[in-house]
Amino acid sequence: MNHYLDFEKPIAELEGKIEELRHLSNSTDINIAEEVQRLQLKLDRLLRLTYGKLTAWQKVQVARHPARPHLSHYVKSLIEDFTPLAGDRSFAEDRAIVGGLGRFRGRSVMVIGHEKGADTQTRVRHNFGMAKPEGYRKAQRLMQLAERFHLPLITLVDTAGAYPGVGAEERGQAEAIAKSIATCLEVKIPLVAVIIGEGGSGGAMALAAANAVLMLEHAVYSVISPEGCGSILWRDGNHVQEAAEALRLTAQDLLKLGVVDQIVPEPLGGAHRETEMAVAAVGSAIEEALRPLEKLDGNQLKARRRAKFLDMGQKGLA
Repeated sequence: MNHYLDFEKPIAELEGKIEELRHLSNSTDINIAEEVQRLQLKLDRLLRLTYGKLTAWQKVQVARHPARPHLSHYVKSLIEDFTPLAGDRSFAEDRAIVGGLGRFRGRSVMVIGHEKGADTQTRVRHNFGMAKPEGYRKAQRLMQLAERFHLPLITLVDTAGAYPGVGAEERGQAEAIAKSIATCLEVKIPLVAVIIGEGGSGGAMALAAANAVLMLEHAVYSVISPEGCGSILWRDGNHVQEAAEALRLTAQDLLKLGVVDQIVPEPLGGAHRETEMAVAAVGSAIEEALRPLEKLDGNQLKARRRAKFLDMGQKGLA
């Protein structure tokens, strides 16, 4: 069963009619191919019109779509011989952040990313992609391992934010995130980050201080969620749309500000409609971003990365 967002009701109705006609065609001798084709063209136009003018809040909804491809989809399709590495060697294994070694289009790489889970069982197992301190300390360990063996690092960001529980705070959540950001900036290897869905707060930034930051067309990336922003500024939950606009969290806004370097186009109607196509587009964008970085030495990579983040926010403010 398809999951439709609130603004997709006209799309849902059209797709329902097309499905009914196809079912009727299979059960009778009536040829209704022309009518189906006409409705399909109408559906494509409606998808193009709807997704061509999404508001910031609608993009948040798309970025959170339950059928949107997660880390596991990207690893399965893009990374050969993936070998997961677990634990922070200090406290525990955090399943919200998954990392390991593998081969990406002929090169050995380290891959680290947030995994939200695809159903109730896996979402609970991965804590909905919200990592605890041990997750970020595991990420630091894997980054340093990648540097030791001169492996390019690919990070895939998709989290509402770091886990805000008491236990996480007691174990040094803020310090773990800060140190993870610092490790991103320090390692002398090519680092490409991709915001594949929701990039929330420091929990996202902990894996995204990269040489090249890519972002899917309908992903979002912000210091706080619209709900959190609305509750602080307006003290109620009825201003999420205004908060989303004010946060400038869309890929298009962030490209203008220089926060991200490239927008990866999504299939018509969002990545959740054509998962394989979306994953392949991300793979091609990562390869394109990695190629020039692999020609630089470690000191150049580190210096350029640090300069990039020191300059952040200057572009597009005029």
